[in-house]
Amino acid sequence: MMKTINKGSAAIGLLAMSAYQSVWAALPTPVAPSTAPAAGDWISLIKGYIKDGGLVLGLAIAVLGFLWIAYLGFSKFNEARQGKAEWAEVGVLGIVGAIVLIFASYLLTEAAGVI
Repeated sequence: MMKTINKGSAAIGLLAMSAYQSVWAALPTPVAPSTAPAAGDWISLIKGYIKDGGLVLGLAIAVLGFLWIAYLGFSKFNEARQGKAEWAEVGVLGIVGAIVLIFASYLLTEAAGVI
């Protein structure tokens, strides 16, 4: 019996709150894609959002690459401190990791221009 009363009072309260105009807040306007299509051009709008989504996905993959190289560097450094690896391996990993990250950044810059 109490559950029914609670549900009923909640429904009445929700209905009463929705009657006020302040509850209906204005939603923010969506951000236009970086290509800025003309008004009413839905195809260009969708293409712009897909382009921006591709760029964000590429940046997310690059961030994962940066984190992966950093994790490998820390783990190799820890192994060298414990005597399980040589310090030269840490240096080689640092140099190769830097080259890979610079190359990935270059590819992302070129892909952003192509997309």
